[in-house]
Amino acid sequence: MDYCENIREMIGNAPLIIVRPSVAIINNRGEILLSRYSGATWGIPGGILQLNESVEDCIKRNVKDGIGIKINDLKLFGVYSGKELFTNPEEGEDEYHTVAIGYLCTDFEGELRPNENIEAEYFKLEQLPEEIDPFIKSKLVVLKGIL
Repeated sequence: MDYCENIREMIGNAPLIIVRPSVAIINNRGEILLSRYSGATWGIPGGILQLNESVEDCIKRNVKDGIGIKINDLKLFGVYSGKELFTNPEEGEDEYHTVAIGYLCTDFEGELRPNENIEAEYFKLEQLPEEIDPFIKSKLVVLKGIL
């Protein structure tokens, strides 16, 4: 059982603050790697920080385990929190507030090999899928202006 599951067992459905490091992976063609779980919206790869883990190690672990890419170098892009990152669940579901730590990566290796639960695909920043998380989309607009 991971850290959040242990805390959830103690507090039930009460709001939980989670730290979610994420990474915008840009290939040499200027395309961004987006991923999603079956039926979910597209977003950037990341995971939930575990106890005694650095945010960088969390990203590297989740990207390697989830989509098969080895991250070599990360650059901090931004830290985000606020009402737009609060999940307002259906009755009986868990409440959580996310603190997102965004990184940018152009130095990576390996072939895209998503596990059986994840879809992953490169997209042009000008042609993002319609089923993208609105918060992520707003941050990618900023990223497009930087690249």
